[in-house]
Amino acid sequence: MKIAIMGFGTVGSGAYETALNAGGIEVVRILARHGREGYENLNGIITSNIDDITGDPEIELVVESIGGLHPAREYVLACLRAGKHVVTPNKNLVSACYGELMSEAAANGVKLRFTSSAGGGIPWLFNLLRTKRCDEIEEVRGIVNGTCNYILDAMHDKGADFGEMLGIAQELGYAEADPSSDIEGTDTLRKTVISANLAFDAAISEEEVPCYGIDTIKACDIAYLKEKGLVCKLMMNAKRKGDSIEVYVEPAAFPAGSLEANVKANNNLITLTARDLGTQSFYGQGAGMMPTGQSVVQDILDIRDGKEQDIPAGGASALKADNSKAVHRYYIRHDRMCEHMEPLVDTYEERDGIYFCISKPLAVEEMHRMGHHRKEKGKDMFFAALTE
Repeated sequence: MKIAIMGFGTVGSGAYETALNAGGIEVVRILARHGREGYENLNGIITSNIDDITGDPEIELVVESIGGLHPAREYVLACLRAGKHVVTPNKNLVSACYGELMSEAAANGVKLRFTSSAGGGIPWLFNLLRTKRCDEIEEVRGIVNGTCNYILDAMHDKGADFGEMLGIAQELGYAEADPSSDIEGTDTLRKTVISANLAFDAAISEEEVPCYGIDTIKACDIAYLKEKGLVCKLMMNAKRKGDSIEVYVEPAAFPAGSLEANVKANNNLITLTARDLGTQSFYGQGAGMMPTGQSVVQDILDIRDGKEQDIPAGGASALKADNSKAVHRYYIRHDRMCEHMEPLVDTYEERDGIYFCISKPLAVEEMHRMGHHRKEKGKDMFFAALTE
């Protein structure tokens, strides 16, 4: 099979390396502004013109690893309309344009695959779809951002400050120069939307999902939770509740002996619960050059070999996002006990002018509104759900 790769950064080069080892795949075009050090032998197939790909009848499949929304969306649509299969690890694109891309692929008789967009090298979406073929998915949840998990794990083990560990994560290549997508929860949000839409045949948008990241966490939060035998993680949550879906992203505190609490470094842990199968968890590297590249090539091989995936077209069910009944207790740290906060608090401790609180049962939407309001006002606050 002759393929093209659009974007030749970390993921694109990882897909290229894996494709070489897989056999039966020939990369004949690479869309990039310039060559890449160490790959000078490929300069002859590098182009900056998308028409060199869409207009080549020998190219059967295109890997999109540009990232972001534009021009990735326009290029993918052009490839689908040119009758070419597309494989993409781009969670931003899949989360925002899922229904549009799936419809375009179907209209042109080609396949769109995005197994690597959530879970990276972990066969998460692959197994989610396999389970869904003969069972009803009730819940998907998990730690799906390796950058955040590395930071939280290091803060817990070393007692270090958030800023210090973020800097180290950037030095190690776990975090981007602009880490906002990771630490504010946007990356986790996109993976949540993709996972929930596949699990429940829904068409949930990013705007419908409450999301709160770890960018306001401090060493004192980690220390306080550690005293209570708890470990903080950033979690995706999507659970079927009757004819709706509770879906949100937020930090959560787990007992030290739990599976989630013991996910180390930049690893991921993703769990599904199905009606008959029960609970299954998937653990491993959720990102990186070779893990993601391998997942991309698995999709290429499946398309080449004619293996079908039962991927919903998007919006097939009537299930909608509804967090109105999602309620639990929270750990809350803030700098003052105001009259609005006091009725929400069950117990609290004051240490050096900082209030460490355990809330009464609170609605997820209410807690997130409060957190974002205080963040916008420049107020010092962090919260984490208390798991059962």
